[in-house]
Amino acid sequence: MPRASIVVPAYNSARTLPATLDALLAQTYRDFEIVVVNDGSTDGTAEVARGYAADPRVRLVEQANRGLAGARNTGIAAASGEFVGFCDADDLWKPTKLAAHVAHLDLSPDVGISFSGSELIDEEGRRMGMAQTPRLWGVTAAHVFKRNPIGNGSAPVIRRAALDAIAYRPGFETKRDWVFDETFRQSEDIECWLRIALTTDWQIEGVRGLLTCYRINGSGLSAHTDRQLAAWERVVSKLRPLNPAFFERHEATARAYQLRYLARRAVSALDGDTAYGLVQKAFEQSLRPFLEEPIKSTVTLCAAATLKIVGPAPLKRAARLKMRTATR
Repeated sequence: MPRASIVVPAYNSARTLPATLDALLAQTYRDFEIVVVNDGSTDGTAEVARGYAADPRVRLVEQANRGLAGARNTGIAAASGEFVGFCDADDLWKPTKLAAHVAHLDLSPDVGISFSGSELIDEEGRRMGMAQTPRLWGVTAAHVFKRNPIGNGSAPVIRRAALDAIAYRPGFETKRDWVFDETFRQSEDIECWLRIALTTDWQIEGVRGLLTCYRINGSGLSAHTDRQLAAWERVVSKLRPLNPAFFERHEATARAYQLRYLARRAVSALDGDTAYGLVQKAFEQSLRPFLEEPIKSTVTLCAAATLKIVGPAPLKRAARLKMRTATR
């Protein structure tokens, strides 16, 4: 059996799935399988995956649509590896990513989640000149709650034992366990990472490098920020009973960080009214983001205020300049 499994949840991903699979098959670490979960797609996603059937490392599992969490759970159930990584069907892995995480997990038996930084790419796969460069060491449950250093669902490779430690089966489920909560259609990642941090002894630690290419859908940058915030609040409500004292200490600051994050997404989408309103709410919750990350917080506030007062033209010019610089 392969040492590592890579789960690829795919829903209507026929356009981007080939690049994802090509990147995964180019990994320098070779002892792995790829489990593509076709989550009820209505396009040619399944046909694209079948086109890779000549490589015995690629398997296709099909199901009616259950959402991202459901596709990941199905992939986990089908995976046989000691280590399980996740790569969404529009993201990419750098060639050395799996090797770095396997080496990290082998050398660090107390680490349950190994993750990396991520480079941001646009809808066409072009580098955007931006990156997620998270804290890598000394990661606590508070760090996960406030800043989610793992960053995105395509960044971690997780020890199977850590997934098994939080798996459960709802009474109506007859086929497989849940690791990710399928009642969430947003914030399912942070709910899972935080549950591992709060209920197990597994450590969370990163490796150096921007080893994931995380695709940003420009049309959805600020879409439904109210829904995103509501999903995050559901995470808090669900997990608060696990450790009330933890949430009493960190909830207000974590909410402020979440509001600031949503404000930055609204800024990226040039939605000034939404961005400024979210920044105001963030600082009403807690000033700790200003104290802990003054530059990022100040830039967010200034960008939101500029958008609201002046409009998007100055930020558009700055974005074009940054993109030209990044692609030189």
